[in-house]
Amino acid sequence: MSAPITRSLLDTDLYKFTMLQVVLHQFPQAHGVYEFRCRNNDATAYPLADIKDDLETELDRLCTVKFTQDELDYLRSLRFIKSDFVDYLELFQLKRRFIHVSTDADNRLNIRVEGPIIQAMFFEIFVLAIVNELYFRRLETPEVLAEGERRLQAKAALLRQYAAEQRPQDPPFLVSDFGTRRRYTLDWQEHVVHTLHEAAPEVFRGTSNVYLAKKLGITPIGTMAHEFLQAFQALDVRLRDFQKAALEAWVHEYRGDLGIALTDVVGMDAFLRDFDLYFAKLFDGLRHDSGDPYVWGDKAYAHYQKLKIDSRTKMLTFSDGLDIERSWALHQYFKDRFKTSFGIGTNLTNDLGHTTLNIVLKLVECNGQSVAKISDTPGKTMSDNNTFLAYLRQVFQIAET
Repeated sequence: MSAPITRSLLDTDLYKFTMLQVVLHQFPQAHGVYEFRCRNNDATAYPLADIKDDLETELDRLCTVKFTQDELDYLRSLRFIKSDFVDYLELFQLKRRFIHVSTDADNRLNIRVEGPIIQAMFFEIFVLAIVNELYFRRLETPEVLAEGERRLQAKAALLRQYAAEQRPQDPPFLVSDFGTRRRYTLDWQEHVVHTLHEAAPEVFRGTSNVYLAKKLGITPIGTMAHEFLQAFQALDVRLRDFQKAALEAWVHEYRGDLGIALTDVVGMDAFLRDFDLYFAKLFDGLRHDSGDPYVWGDKAYAHYQKLKIDSRTKMLTFSDGLDIERSWALHQYFKDRFKTSFGIGTNLTNDLGHTTLNIVLKLVECNGQSVAKISDTPGKTMSDNNTFLAYLRQVFQIAET
C-alpha cells in the first residue's frame, strides 16, 4: 500500500488556522454543511467516481493524524496564534463520521461534510488536495514530469527577470504560493516552492501551506476565506449586517494582525458599502478573488480616496487565476497607488500540461440555514438554495447576471 497522502495536519492553508481560532473563541457551537463541486466534470480524463474507494481509504488515514509537539511549538511561535488555541489543537483530531463520500448515476463524485464548524471547516484543503493527488496519480508519466519541470524553470527565470527590473523606489513585487488545494502532489508543491524561493527570494516570499512554510523556513501567508464571512449570514446578526459583523469579529480577535479583508462574498460594490472609514483604517488592505482585477482595484482606489486615506499605505492582494506574467502586469498598473502582493495557485503547483480539476468544497449551510457567495465572477457563485440566493441579492442590491 502506498504512503498516506496527508503526512501532517500542518499540510493545509494558514487561513484554516486563523479562521478556526476565531470560531473556537467566538462561535464554537456553530454547525456547518460543506458540499463538494467539480466545476469542469465534463473535462476530466476519467470519471472522478473512479477514485472513490481510494478516497475513502485516504480519509480514514487523515482522521488518524494528530499534531506533533514540534508542529504545536511552531504554531505557538506565530504571533497571532493564541496559546489556548494551540492547547486545543494538541487534542485535535478530525472525526471520520463528519464526512461522507458517494457517487451518482452520472459518475460524479459527491462529498459532504456535516458537523460542528470547528471540525468541518478543517476538512476542506485536505480533501481537495487528496482528490487532486489521487486523480493525477493515474495520469503521471516521465513525460508529464519533464514538461512540468520545463515550465517550472521558465517561471524561475521569469521571476529572476522581474526581480532585476524592479525599481528601488517602487513597492516590492511579492509573490506567494496559494496552490495547496489544486496541487499535483505535495512533493511537487514542495519542489515548486523551493525552486522559486531559491530563484528569487526577494520576490517569492511565502506559501499558504503551513507545513511547507515550516519545513522550508519561509513565511506562512493567509487571513480569511469566504466561509468565514458566509457563516455570519446565519449567526445572530441581521443578514444586512453580516459582513460588518464578520470584520468586527476578526478585528476583535487579531487586533491589527492579519489585516487583509476578503471582498467578494456578495461582490465588491456591496462590500465597499460596508467597508466604512472605521474598517478602512483598521484593515491593512483587501484581497481580490473574482471579477476583473483592474476594475476591482480602481474601485478600491476610489473608495480610499473618498475616505481621504492614502492608498499607498494599503495592500492589494490578488489571488484569482493568476500566473507570474499577469501578476507583474497588475503590479505595474497599481504600484504607484498601492502596495501589492500576489497569491498564485494552480499555475504554480499543477502546471504540468494536464487539464486541471476545478474543484471546491464550500460552506452551504450554517446552523441549519442556507448561506451563499455571490461572486464578482458569475461561475463562482455558490449556493444550494436559489430562494435564499435571490433574497441575498435583494438585501444587497445585486442584479442577477
